[in-house]
Amino acid sequence: MRTLIAAAALLLSACAHTAPSQTAHHPEARSYDATLDASAAVDAALERAGERNNKVLLVMGANWCHDSRALAGLLETPQFVDLIDEHFELVFVNVGMPQTDDGHNLHIAHRFGLENLPGTPNVLVIDADGTLLNAETATTWRNAASREADAIYADLLGFTSI
Repeated sequence: MRTLIAAAALLLSACAHTAPSQTAHHPEARSYDATLDASAAVDAALERAGERNNKVLLVMGANWCHDSRALAGLLETPQFVDLIDEHFELVFVNVGMPQTDDGHNLHIAHRFGLENLPGTPNVLVIDADGTLLNAETATTWRNAASREADAIYADLLGFTSI
C-alpha cells in the first residue's frame, strides 16, 4: 500500500511540474462563441480586410478542444497581437465536433472550398476578395497546442507579403 501511495505521489508531483510550463507556454482562451452569427462575422471581417488591405484569419475550432483553446490563447499574447492587428481581421468560429457529425457552421468552411473538417482547430487565411490562401494547410492545425509559438508566428507572417 505504501508503494502504491508513493507511486501516486510521484505521479502527481510529475504532473504538477509539467502543468505550469504547459499553461505558460500555451495559454488557453475560450474564444469560440456558439451564439455568434458566423456568416455575419465573416462577412464583416472580409469587408474590414478590404478597407484595410489586409487578410482574414479565420480560426474554426471549439471550446471543448484543447488545441483550439491553446491556439486562441496564443493569438492573444503580445507576440501575436501586433501582427494580427496590423495584417489580419481575426474571427473565431465555433464548429462543434465536425469529426463526429455534430458540426456547426460548416457552411463557412464550404464557402471557402473546404468540404471536410477532420478535426479542430482549422486555420483559414483568406484575402479580402474571399480567396482561401492556405487550402493545403488549413485543416492541419489539430496539433496547435504542441506547435512552437515561433513556428506559428512564422507561418502567419508568411501570409503578410502575399
